[in-house]
Amino acid sequence: MSGAEQQALRDALDAEYAAVYAYGLIAAHTGPDRRRTVNEHTAGHRARRDATADLLTAAGGDAPPADPAYTVPVEVTDPASAAQLAVVVETDSAVAWRAVVERATTANTRRTAVEALTESAGRRAVWQAATGIAPATVAFPGRP
Repeated sequence: MSGAEQQALRDALDAEYAAVYAYGLIAAHTGPDRRRTVNEHTAGHRARRDATADLLTAAGGDAPPADPAYTVPVEVTDPASAAQLAVVVETDSAVAWRAVVERATTANTRRTAVEALTESAGRRAVWQAATGIAPATVAFPGRP
């Protein structure tokens, strides 16, 4: 695994850490109608976080720990702002995983990154639809 590939995976791991943190805020401000969605998306990010850490360590790299806290770019005060934060979180996740796709030198890393990018794009579409953003999907997820 190349150094660029490992760094991209570390950046994606950090995006997953940030997503799990942000979904804690999202959960605290989401109404009961979206609680299941929030729980599923949180679980998805936790699973991806753990798998990414495992991938890094299996390749002989290090999997840095999560920061104690993360700055969120949206002030979350109600269900609408929670949904806006979820859009940002999934956008950031897609950007990180797209970078892994672009830097992957191994088939396993590339497959993992494409799966993660697809998951983020799907979750983003859910939140964009919930916030009324149309279209809910984009042609090239993760493109800055």
